[in-house]
Parts: sequence; structure tokens; C-alpha cells
Amino acid sequence: MSQTVAFIGLGNMGGGMAANLLKHGFTVRAFDLSEDALAKAQALGAIRCASAAEAASQADAIISMLPAGSHVESVYTGEIFDAAQPGALFLDCSTIDVATARRVEEAAQARGFEMVDAPVSGGIAAAAGGTLTFMVGGSDAAFSRAKPILSAMGKAVIHAGGAGNGQAAKICNNMLLGATMVATCESFAMAKKLGLDPQTFYDISSVSSGQSWSMTSYCPVSGVGPQSPSDNGYQGGFAVGLMLKDLKLATQAAASVNASVPMGNAAEALYQLLANRGEAARDFSLMIELLEGK
Repeated sequence: MSQTVAFIGLGNMGGGMAANLLKHGFTVRAFDLSEDALAKAQALGAIRCASAAEAASQADAIISMLPAGSHVESVYTGEIFDAAQPGALFLDCSTIDVATARRVEEAAQARGFEMVDAPVSGGIAAAAGGTLTFMVGGSDAAFSRAKPILSAMGKAVIHAGGAGNGQAAKICNNMLLGATMVATCESFAMAKKLGLDPQTFYDISSVSSGQSWSMTSYCPVSGVGPQSPSDNGYQGGFAVGLMLKDLKLATQAAASVNASVPMGNAAEALYQLLANRGEAARDFSLMIELLEGK
């Protein structure tokens, strides 16, 4: 007998994730505030629901993919806790602050539910292709229950430790990504001004100690390296606004534990400049144009 999963939040990421659950034989009860997103999920075979509470009411597990911690806390404490069946498992795949993740999981446990925080890495293409990486925080028992469901949507499901540790891993990873993309962009910009051909610099650095994922898998220079958003006018990919959101979460978390993150702070300031220029919707590798003075 297939499991029934409620999916709350069917945006660019959630829509693809729910579609992969359907492909793997799960029954999906779907809810989103967007009529268009609901219609797409229904067309793929999901059961359309009028509210998060209705979706959760007949589900073995509830997955949420929401924009911010305030949305996550509100939907769980305001609707899902009261509507869910006894023994239901909660999986929050949103990227939110660590403190809120731990507070909601503690509240879930107080109501007798198991819950994990399971933010993702991989972007829209990986969500559609079922190749996401999940970083999971929660008890061993909750992780064991969550893993088969998450595996239907991803290529890697990694237990990061207790409640909130999935979010901690996500924001540390994305702070590293933001800083290395800035460093990659400024290196290409400087190499060009010093008279180096971008392809030649790529050929050298991609097999030398300066190599990074930002260079060899997501090169910010059009026509250099594998296909990436730079080859498409910096459209698609991972938006500047989302990188800025994650960097703000990272620097806030750093402040809460008195961690020194000068590179994270610098990256946040630079992505704020890009966002202030009206570029929040374009890919984050657009940083190279800012550093080239365009």
C-alpha cells in the first residue's frame, strides 16, 4: 500500500519535488496559494486540497517547502499540528533560520509528532530531475522514517545530526558557495584585465589549486566551461535574491554563536549591491558583471 504525502508549497522547487513523489508511486495531497501551481500538480495526478490542514488531514507524512521561517512556523502551529493524523511524520524542506527550525521541531515533539528539517541543494533542475541533495536534521528514528520519502526526490540524503542541523549545514554550505562565486568572478575579471584569455585561465585554474565548483561546474563566464546560466544571459539557475536570503540567514546565525565570518559578510554586502540594482531575479553568477564594473 502506497504512502500518502501532503505537499505544502508547490513553487519552482516544490512542484518538481511533488512530481517525483508521484512518479515513485506516492499518493500526493497538494496545497499551494497559487491556483496555477495547484492546477499543474493536479494535472500530474495529485489530489487538490483547499488548505494545508485539509492536505495534512489524511496523510502519513507532511512535506513543506515554504519561503521563510515565519511561514513554516505559522502553517505548522496554526494548521498542521491540529489537523494531522496521530503518528504522521513532518518534513520541512524549506531553507529557514536554525532557531525557528529547532523551535518548530520541539513543538512538534511536544504534540507527539516526529519531524525533520531537510533543506535541499541542487536548484530547480535538480528538483525536476529528482537529483537533489537533502541535509537532514532530527532524531535517528525520524531520519529513518524520512529517508525513503526523501530518496524519491533526491540523489543523496545525509543525516546532519539533531534538530536544526540540516538548516545549519545548508546555510554554511551556501555561505561557502556565495563566497567562492565572488572569488571566482573577481579572479576572472582580474585575469582579463591582466591580458589573459578567459578560456586559457579556465584551462589552467580548473586543474590547479584555484579550482572550485563555482569555476568548473558553474563558470560565470559565457562560453567557458560546461553549460551554465552565464550562457543564457544569467537567466534561470539560482537567483541573486535567494543567495542573498541564504547569506543573511548565515550571517545572522554566525552572530548568534559569535562566529567570525568576514568572507560571508563581504559576500552578503556584494549580493545586496546586485539586488539593489534590480538584479534579484537573475542568476547569482551575474556577480562577475558587478566586479567588471558593468
